[in-house]
Order: sequence, then C-alpha cells, then structure tokens
Amino acid sequence: MTTHIRVNPLSAMEVRKGKTSYFDGGLLQYIGWSVLGTLVTVCTLGICYPWSITMIYGWKINHTVIEGRRMQFNGSAVGLFGNWIKWWFFTLITLGIYGLLN
Repeated sequence: MTTHIRVNPLSAMEVRKGKTSYFDGGLLQYIGWSVLGTLVTVCTLGICYPWSITMIYGWKINHTVIEGRRMQFNGSAVGLFGNWIKWWFFTLITLGIYGLLN
C-alpha cells in the first residue's frame, strides 16, 4: 500500500488524499508572541511562565491545519499552573533529600 503525497514547495502546503495541511501563522507573529511571553515571565519572576507557555502553544496549534481540519488548543494556564507548582515542590524536596545525604 503506497501513500501519495504532493508537496507544493512554493505554498508550503502538503496534499494527502485530496486534503491540504499547512501552517498559516507568520514568523513576525511568532517572534512577537515569544517576546511577549518572555517579558511576562521575566517581569513576574517566573510566576506567569505557565501562562506564557499556553499562550505560545495555543498560537502555534490554532494556526495549524491538518488534512483540511484546523486544530484547536483547549489548554489553560490555570491547569498547568497547578502542576507546575507541584513539580517545583517535589524538585525542591528531592534536592533537599539529596543535600542531606551528601
């Protein structure tokens, strides 16, 4: 079984089974969102880092179309923030135990 894929090098679109896949975001937009995310993270001393991550991933995913269907990002900074706090807590505990043993 072979799959035929046509790629148009000028439009950066891939056509598979008659459906197109492409990314419609721009480089300057990506740079702008990345700079904004970095500024927010630095200004809040890392507290808003989960918001920055979800903002950038949301932009990337919401500008992607695969086989004619636009992807949707449903993540939230609040959900990631809870996990982020737990990861830092357990990292500090692990490093503290390691420090006591040495």
